[in-house]
Amino acid sequence: MAVPAPTPAATAAREILTRLHDVMAGRTNAQAKLNNVVKIIAEATASEVCSIYLLRDGVLELFATQGLHQDAVHVTKLALGEGLVGTIAKHVETLNLDEATSHPEFAYKPETGEELYHSFAGVPIVRRERAVGVLCVQHEASRRYDDVEIEALQTVAMVLAELIAAAGLIDESSGGGAGARDNGPAQLTGLKLVDGMARGHAVFHQPRVIVEHTVAEDVEVERQRVYSAFRQMRESIERMTSQAEFGMAGEHQEVLETYKMFAYDEGWSRRINEAISSGLTAEAAIERVQQRQRMRMREISDPLLADRMHDLEDLSNRLLRIVSGQLGTAAQMGLRQDSILIARNLGPAELLEYDRRRLKGVVLEEGSLTAHVTIVARAMGVPVMGRTKDVRHMVAEGDLLLLDTSQQRVVVRPTATMEEAFEAKLSVTQRRRAEFAALRDQPALSKDGVRVQLMMNAGLRDDVAALETTGADGIGLFRTEFQFLVSATLPQRERQQRLYKDVMDAAGDRPVIFRTVDIGGDKALPYMKGPEDEAGGEENPAMGWRALRLALERDALMKAQARALLEASAGRTLHVMFPMVSEPWEYEAARDLVEQQRKWLADRGKLGPGAVRYGAMLEVPALAEMLDQLLPRLDFLSIGTNDLTQFLFAADRGNPKLADRYDWLSPAILRFLARVSRTCREAGVPVGVCGEMGGRPLEAMALLGLGIDRLSITPAAIGPVKAMIRSLDIGALRDVIPTLLDEAPRDLRQRIEAWAIGNGVALD
Repeated sequence: MAVPAPTPAATAAREILTRLHDVMAGRTNAQAKLNNVVKIIAEATASEVCSIYLLRDGVLELFATQGLHQDAVHVTKLALGEGLVGTIAKHVETLNLDEATSHPEFAYKPETGEELYHSFAGVPIVRRERAVGVLCVQHEASRRYDDVEIEALQTVAMVLAELIAAAGLIDESSGGGAGARDNGPAQLTGLKLVDGMARGHAVFHQPRVIVEHTVAEDVEVERQRVYSAFRQMRESIERMTSQAEFGMAGEHQEVLETYKMFAYDEGWSRRINEAISSGLTAEAAIERVQQRQRMRMREISDPLLADRMHDLEDLSNRLLRIVSGQLGTAAQMGLRQDSILIARNLGPAELLEYDRRRLKGVVLEEGSLTAHVTIVARAMGVPVMGRTKDVRHMVAEGDLLLLDTSQQRVVVRPTATMEEAFEAKLSVTQRRRAEFAALRDQPALSKDGVRVQLMMNAGLRDDVAALETTGADGIGLFRTEFQFLVSATLPQRERQQRLYKDVMDAAGDRPVIFRTVDIGGDKALPYMKGPEDEAGGEENPAMGWRALRLALERDALMKAQARALLEASAGRTLHVMFPMVSEPWEYEAARDLVEQQRKWLADRGKLGPGAVRYGAMLEVPALAEMLDQLLPRLDFLSIGTNDLTQFLFAADRGNPKLADRYDWLSPAILRFLARVSRTCREAGVPVGVCGEMGGRPLEAMALLGLGIDRLSITPAAIGPVKAMIRSLDIGALRDVIPTLLDEAPRDLRQRIEAWAIGNGVALD
């Protein structure tokens, strides 16, 4: 790595740190040191005011000031979230205002005499990932502080954290911490990331590295320490990624390649070098850059970009452990018993270090469904729960944990009764799983001889293995966008082609229906920005510029995917369907585009598919009004119940307040689906459902009663739904459903369930 020239920010910070070093080394008491610190910073930033607030007993107290009334010291106090200082501490964010009173959280404290000052800049003083104080400056004239000055303040705040910790001024019990934990049972909730149940003892992924020395004695020595740490980290990642084994190749391998790319990112290493140039030790420089990353992460609304920031966070942790010599993670020390891993977040490579025989589950404070660690955990078969607030404070090392991601909860220190209930459910789950596995080779045939086509949804190359374990009839929905979501750059046509060919090869004679890419809206890609993104995004992305709408506009993207699908299916039948079709012309435009690519291949003597079967997804209710025009041009229709239902009800499926309105067994939904099913049947066009509705036995039973006999569902739902079908008399059900829909009772769900129970239908 080349040594970067010091930036203005680094130079400004170094000048302040040089002076602070003498203050910190002095023999005066902590209060005197803080009084000197605010004078130095005020002078260096040409500010009339510099103040330090520290968190004591859950309240921010003015500890030292240059420029405000000295009588206010230890008198002025602000609650977390109160005023500008309280806002900075609560959200661990930086504020830079040319007019302080314009901020909605501004709170005036008359004893300080701050009414003279207009501009305000403040940064959090962070220790152990939480704000323990605030450093702020004020100026009489209205002006925004330069980025150089803000970065210098942030660097100084880091050094201050060491000073006030050494002086015992940090209130370690405020804001939740070890003191929040008790020894009784507790239950924490979160978000299911990877399905499953697990029993194990809590193991913390890594001890927290506390940076004790922040000011460098010799900058060049610190720089060489970082260079050496970078080399060690990159070598270890190369070893881990080359040794990762999952059987078939999969998207998780692309995830690891993306992760490795971050390890070699020059921008990241340059920022750490700049922090060292400002006068920080190697550890402090890494932590300084990491703190800025965390602040950025809090501002990121794009979940995919946030996931990539999590990878960088993971790499920062690895680098910090190497440079500090604190290399021992739970993985290196080895798991001694069945364990559930606890972490704020994990990178994909870190998860690979663990012994899969002992690792039973993972609980994260953060995490998301599209995070790289989730993809790798799914491939490993490890249940994961994320968004588990305060788990690292509520759980102690070695605590017994009962994890049930289907219930989105983890029980901490359970009682004997809780353990018995968990084990009973686990036993039932395992027994039912064995019963479902026994049905693998049995057809989805009803008691009265109706054959239901039971297919599965997939999005990963590895998901195809579930065809054998479940006995599914094929893949009724392969979500091609997943390859786009986990890639750092737009996947090239050749990569797409390899994926599609691998999936079809693994499926053998069973059909695979590829849905063309559904990106945009709430599945935005950071490497595909458009004018709508630059304008601030969409107010309702689920109903916005996404899926087929976006693909038809950016036809180069769709042409590349069409070529990849056509070439991958050489000599075979290609099944392709288009998402979110609103009007017949959109379907026609998409089909014409694929046919143009098919002709292009034929004109050049390249082998294409033996046949192409085209389908559309009915997700937009408007399309139902145009079926008479569309169906003659279709080979099949798939109903996407997830989007369709929220559009019909104008009820966001992610809004808990509208959960009761989002009922698949409401008369309105079933009447709509009955009409679509009847229209397709009269036109002789096969119709199926590929949404979550078909994966629930009771709801799936209702769909069969409407005349729908093709379902595409998650692999885990194949067994329960097949068991339901084999216990059902579909003819009898189809005699009952029309009567119920004519009555349209408010308790339709209860009526359908009562019929199922009365007729011995297996619903669990």
